Amino acid sequence: MYRISELAKRCGVNKETIRYYEKRQLLPLPTRTEAGYRLYSDADAKRIQFIKRLQQLGFSLTEIHQLLGIVDQDKERRANMYEFVSKKSGRSAKANQRLTASRMYAPRLKKAVSR
Repeated sequence: MYRISELAKRCGVNKETIRYYEKRQLLPLPTRTEAGYRLYSDADAKRIQFIKRLQQLGFSLTEIHQLLGIVDQDKERRANMYEFVSKKSGRSAKANQRLTASRMYAPRLKKAVSR
């Protein structure tokens, strides 16, 4: 079990981030010691690392909350998962098209600027 500062250090985030994830219901509320200190498990650490990976992939915290509905077996958050994934996939495809186009035009722009 980890106190919040230990968990934050292990996951490479701030204590405030962990509290914010709790507030946004991305993390379950932790157990507490008799003195009121939060205690977290290895599962909590893995969940934070999963959240951070999803953020790096471009998912918003709202989207991550919905995706965690699968892990949490939450019927309400899983209800429109196909629609959610389809929309996200479409946005990713458009972003890839823009990236490809910018790569095609980069040499032309470089050449035009260097004149």
